[in-house]
Amino acid sequence: MQHGFMTVRERVGEYRRRMRERGLRPLQVWVPDVRTATFAAEAHRQASLVASAEDNSDDQAFVEAISERWDEE
Repeated sequence: MQHGFMTVRERVGEYRRRMRERGLRPLQVWVPDVRTATFAAEAHRQASLVASAEDNSDDQAFVEAISERWDEE
C-alpha cells in the first residue's frame, strides 16, 4: 500500500469488515438480464398469451379475488 492510498482490494476488504461488524453479510443475487433479445422474446411470448386468454377464465377470477387494488391500500 502506498502512503495514504488503499488498493481496491483493501478498500473492499475494509468495507466488508465494517458491514460484518454491523451484523450484515454479503449476498449475491442473479436476476434475468432484461436487456437481452432472449428476455424480450420470452416477455413478448408471455404477454401475447395473457392478451389472448379469455377474460372470464377461472385463473383470472382467482388472481382478481386474491389481489388488492393499489388505490384501496
